[in-house]
Amino acid sequence: MDEFDVVILGGGAGAKLIWGSVGQRSVAVVEQSRVGGACPFVACVPSKAMLRTARVWHLGADPQQSALFTGRVPAAEAYRLACERRDAIVHQRDDTLNAEALQRTGAVLVRGHGQLAGPGVLDVEGRTLRYQELVINTGSTPRRPDIPGLESVPVWTSDDALSTTDLPSSMLVLGGGAVGCELGFLFATFGTAVTLIQRGPRLLPTEEPRASATVEQTLTERGVAVQTGATVTAVAKRSDGAEAQLSSGQSVFVEQIVLATGRSPQVTGLGLSNVGLTLDAGAAIPIDERCRVAGAEHLWAIGDVTGKSAFTHTSHYQGRVVAANLRGHAVRADYAAIPRAVYVEPTLASVGHTVVSARRAGIEPIAASSEMRTAAVRSSTDGQAAGWITVLADPATECVIGATGMGQNAEEWIALISQAIRAATPVALLADVVHPFPSFGELLENPLWELREALHARPATPTSAAQ
Repeated sequence: MDEFDVVILGGGAGAKLIWGSVGQRSVAVVEQSRVGGACPFVACVPSKAMLRTARVWHLGADPQQSALFTGRVPAAEAYRLACERRDAIVHQRDDTLNAEALQRTGAVLVRGHGQLAGPGVLDVEGRTLRYQELVINTGSTPRRPDIPGLESVPVWTSDDALSTTDLPSSMLVLGGGAVGCELGFLFATFGTAVTLIQRGPRLLPTEEPRASATVEQTLTERGVAVQTGATVTAVAKRSDGAEAQLSSGQSVFVEQIVLATGRSPQVTGLGLSNVGLTLDAGAAIPIDERCRVAGAEHLWAIGDVTGKSAFTHTSHYQGRVVAANLRGHAVRADYAAIPRAVYVEPTLASVGHTVVSARRAGIEPIAASSEMRTAAVRSSTDGQAAGWITVLADPATECVIGATGMGQNAEEWIALISQAIRAATPVALLADVVHPFPSFGELLENPLWELREALHARPATPTSAAQ
């Protein structure tokens, strides 16, 4: 029997922020797949590597820049090179380097499936680990929609799509969230005839309507056939792929079907009932502000399994929060400023509230917008004129509460708004931030000054007059 101060069940994303950050405590990490989780091997990293190559290759088709490209290769060869580069970046999906980095911190790596046998006891395929504190970090699994005939045809999850070297001639993507949009955009760039089906009335339903419309336009311009308000009612195997029946009555024949219908927290087979936790299959593990499992002693949870803003950067953040608490610091997580991004071209990035979510929270926001082509000269120098930003402020606090923008490197310049939301920075102060010229960050300046003027122009309330 092995005894540890801290056992981390699942070596994905946020685990690395814990295993080397808890002082002299003994740590074991239990992992049945790859140390590092899905992101470095079959998700975020390979997708961005592929999208980068796709962007560079697609630039060769731009009439203004094609003269810079000599001997532009065909789409199939470009895709092969993209896969080759991707696989090199993700070390051929081999986690050896991550495992070695873990062990250099003094933590012990235990390979296998872990299951709680009772309070303080974890069974790993016959090996018993005793722990003082357990961090559950088991991630999530792809949802498989209940569609008649789907089991009869080979389908890809997003993991499969980002690991394969096959380039289908045609593809049906089920799901219009971030993953579905990115995969549709990626494969269409390399010449695949992509049809994307979204059950709801618009893509990216939790984002601003303009964001949904702009991303749909971007996909359409890249050759993706987007159908919103549609479902697949049945699937049948065909000699050269599959036939999908749509709710519209249309039939779509494709070589490959890709599932991008969301993910569910991985809570099955963990033995949670043995420590007094009863959850439905696919339900998130409830946690408090410190990432402690609600109603349980000495249990913590981070990452997708918590159902909190399922991004790798959220898991990293939660890992830091747990590590700090294990060191004795009462640190609480705040999810108000977790950024979101969809890596089509240009990138869509957002953080904080949308207008709809603000109103649901009882806030009637003030909004101000700016267009890339008129507000950021850098868009002209880089040939990336498409883009915009909308910033929201709370009239009561005079602070920024959200922003949605689209443009080159939007995932980078949205960070200023993330910091402002988390720090509750007044709009008046934020508007005084000066950006380098020329830069994409200049896009933020006009809406912030507009919000500043709008807030100052309001009639003074008795409270503000007294101040």
